[in-house]
Amino acid sequence: MTSFTHFNEQGRAKMVDITEKEDTVRVAVARTSVTVNKEIYEKMTNHAIEKGDVLAVAQIAGIMAAKKTPDLIPMCHPLMLKGVDIQFAWHVEEEKGLYELVITVTVKTKGSTGVEMEALTAASVCALTVYDMCKALDKGMVIGPTYLMEKKGGKSGHYQREKSHAGGFVNEQ
Repeated sequence: MTSFTHFNEQGRAKMVDITEKEDTVRVAVARTSVTVNKEIYEKMTNHAIEKGDVLAVAQIAGIMAAKKTPDLIPMCHPLMLKGVDIQFAWHVEEEKGLYELVITVTVKTKGSTGVEMEALTAASVCALTVYDMCKALDKGMVIGPTYLMEKKGGKSGHYQREKSHAGGFVNEQ
């Protein structure tokens, strides 16, 4: 394992110098979920939430969050993102009373550092937006787990999460 590079000679935080790193295509895929009750599930799927189209608003919030990641995470480099895609899928097990919105975010760039934090931030803010838009109906929604599914590009190469690491009810497809 390599040493941590976010500390200077005095042991204080610093932004890593990526000047010498080669530009490559970088891709990161993150996933999270929001578990809701049956009422929220039905209202969301029938576009009957009073605040508006939950998934449309959450999608825009997630894209905006990916672009604003360095404003939220202190040591993240500002990046010129080339693409952000957010996909939604329902994982429903009626007999168990499980209504889970699965959120998958893919972020791409061509540069000298990866986009894992942008994908994770986008997924998190997307889920928080769903919560915000539905909390009047039920404050007991559960967010997560949130995790990196895959990353490509860069010196550390390709990473793909093993299915056994997923945790929670997230439907691995």
